[in-house]
Amino acid sequence: MDFTFNAFYTLIAAVIVLLLGRFLVNKIDFLKRYNIPEPVAGGLVAAILSLLVHNFWGYSITTSAELQTSFMLIFFASIGLSANFAKLREGGIGLVIFLVTVSVFIVVQNGVGMTLATLLGIDPLIGLIAGSITLTGGHGTAGAWGEIFEVQHGIQGALALGMASATFGLIIGGIIGGPLAKLLINRHSLATPRSGTQIETRHNAPVDINSTEYVPFEYPHRVRLITSDNAITTLGLFAGCLAFAEFMTGFSKGTMFELPTFVWALAGGVLIRNILEGIFKVQIFDRAIDVFGNASLSLYLAMALLSLKLWQLADLAGPLMVILGAQTITMGLYAAFVTFRVMGKNYDAAVLAAGHCGFGMGATPTAVANMQAITNMYGPSHKAFLIVPLCGAFFVDLINATVIQMILKFFA
Repeated sequence: MDFTFNAFYTLIAAVIVLLLGRFLVNKIDFLKRYNIPEPVAGGLVAAILSLLVHNFWGYSITTSAELQTSFMLIFFASIGLSANFAKLREGGIGLVIFLVTVSVFIVVQNGVGMTLATLLGIDPLIGLIAGSITLTGGHGTAGAWGEIFEVQHGIQGALALGMASATFGLIIGGIIGGPLAKLLINRHSLATPRSGTQIETRHNAPVDINSTEYVPFEYPHRVRLITSDNAITTLGLFAGCLAFAEFMTGFSKGTMFELPTFVWALAGGVLIRNILEGIFKVQIFDRAIDVFGNASLSLYLAMALLSLKLWQLADLAGPLMVILGAQTITMGLYAAFVTFRVMGKNYDAAVLAAGHCGFGMGATPTAVANMQAITNMYGPSHKAFLIVPLCGAFFVDLINATVIQMILKFFA
């Protein structure tokens, strides 16, 4: 029997998951030591409980997909609204190098998936589904390509296969990023963990957005001083981003400019922010954007994990599990031996490696959550928070779509 939660019950459940995750991370030393994000900790417990209830009593819960999508779009819009061009230039050559590094990994990821699929005697396009389509691309890209693979390439169950692979990636991306960064930081003596008192003191200190150290999303637990007027104005900006995203998704459908809705939400934020600020000299309230963006990030991840039906993963064929396991190992090795080294083998590089694990296996919100868990323990990494959100949310999707199209043309 399936129970459907409406938007209100879904929101209540997501908040409970977040509170549970916060409690677990604070009480279980393992979770804190290896920097597991709070939404991931609470969400996994909820998903496991859901699995047990389904297996023993046959009950399952379906949450509000519309609300989950809305929070995801708000998060990506907040990235765009935080993209002040003057700030983005600070990323400099590091942004270009990281983008090239990530682009190479997309090719590697598809190479691993398709090679293993061929060796295991299944259609190599299944390896592509268990490659960048679902892992770098996430659930949105998996859904978009699923129908195409079923109709145009004859891959039966491609949509279900893609959703299961994306689910696997979302879980693993949130698990391996923190421990990998911690290993790199400790092995190379890059930073010293903060004490509980230092972390608490840092949380209670208000964020100064006029400081040169201010970077959006970097301090999710810090105090932001906003007013109701600022909040209402900022909500209007978010509404504009989402309206732009909805219009452009419909307008570009079937054209060479077709992109996922969340990419248009981010692009809308970039345009609105810089047009208002650069041309009309309108003041943008970064504190309010930060509050809504961080809250949406946490709620989206909680809802995504809350909606997981782990029993569906049991339906995956053995070969697919082999491919996904190999992809996990490849991601960890690439982040440790390529991303970390190319980006400078320093603390920023370790945080960037954790972020790469997040969107390389799961999604950009997972990447940001991974980095927040690391910087909460070891200190800020302005470079990582300048580079990863925009790179993982915007440029990577464009590159991923191009690579997928080229591979499909070759096989066609």
